[in-house]
Amino acid sequence: MAKQDDPQDRDQLRAQVNSETARIEWSSLERYFASGVVIRVADYIDLVDVAVVMVLDERAEVERALAAGEIALASSEDAKRWQNQQLWAVVAAPWVLVQERVRERSETLQ
Repeated sequence: MAKQDDPQDRDQLRAQVNSETARIEWSSLERYFASGVVIRVADYIDLVDVAVVMVLDERAEVERALAAGEIALASSEDAKRWQNQQLWAVVAAPWVLVQERVRERSETLQ
């Protein structure tokens, strides 16, 4: 997809991607991991922003994020850590972007 210069179009795309983002069990994502299409997104980066950049094929930003370690192809270590976990995920075809849930304060206090 070509880069969208119109901020309104980008906002609409962001809203669409946001609506397609969901919590999902790792077990539902394992087949995509086996296909090599799962991208890990650091927990301090906005998952939706990353998806928008990837959908728009903004290569310079993707390369910068890769070099900074903000995104990476999911590793076997990631897959092991994600067993029995719920993750945030969204498709930015052909990729499935995955992010570990940051526990809410109430969850960590229990």
